[in-house]
Amino acid sequence: MEDIAENNLIRFKNISKKKEGMFANFKVKGIKGGATFTASIAVDIDAANVNPGDSLETIIEECARIGVKEFKKSEFRFEGLSTI
Repeated sequence: MEDIAENNLIRFKNISKKKEGMFANFKVKGIKGGATFTASIAVDIDAANVNPGDSLETIIEECARIGVKEFKKSEFRFEGLSTI
């Protein structure tokens, strides 16, 4: 496989357990319109309507689907130079 940034892919990293719950963690890299972006996405397994007892493949696929959907819906704003 080529570089992940060239393919605009989301890559599964791990599942972590925190006080707030269990999370599926993903790494996103991509290039679009001359801009390179990198992001980390953590999806709450409970919010994905999957059970921790489900197969790992099911958990990863459902959480990735939710993570990509929410990432696409995000509208980012430039903070501005006044905060520096």
